[in-house]
Amino acid sequence: MRALVTGFDPFGGENVNASLEAVRRLPARIGALEVITAELPTSYARALAVLEEAIMGARPEIVLCVGQASERAALCVERVAVNLRDARIADNDGAQPVDLPVVPGGPAAYLATLPVRAAVAALRAAELPAEVSMSAGTFVCNHVFYGLMHLEATGTHRFRGGFLHVPSLAQGAGSGVHTMSLDDIVRGIGIFLVVAAAS
Repeated sequence: MRALVTGFDPFGGENVNASLEAVRRLPARIGALEVITAELPTSYARALAVLEEAIMGARPEIVLCVGQASERAALCVERVAVNLRDARIADNDGAQPVDLPVVPGGPAAYLATLPVRAAVAALRAAELPAEVSMSAGTFVCNHVFYGLMHLEATGTHRFRGGFLHVPSLAQGAGSGVHTMSLDDIVRGIGIFLVVAAAS
């Protein structure tokens, strides 16, 4: 079985994105699962094309997109992607859409098809802070999550998809920012993948 795992480049004036640093650290194999990784731009205009190209190249059974959310104190397994682009800050191309759909005429929302509650239970069993999240926000993370699930629903390649938000890394974080060690984030992604492969 093959998994594609993606992380985002830094955004919002930061030099590091925890999601990308963790994805880069993933091993090429986790048990019987082959792991392919890709970097996505924090860009409404470009991210989905890069994601689709990576999926078409890897032909995975599992796609897990990972994003950084500095306000989150735990590993947040996202359940719902909404058809909305509404940016509090500009993306890396300077775009800041307001009240626009990800896919015009698409469903209002999609649910993740990876095992959300089972993943959270396994993460907690490994003594990692984890929770089910009902909102991936309306920035590029949700844009990619919705685009991923829309591609699963309408595309020709069959896979199961989901999204994981991770805290910022401990080093270099400002005050009031929740952090987690890179080792724990990498371990958490691996646990999620094992649960997904077994489901």
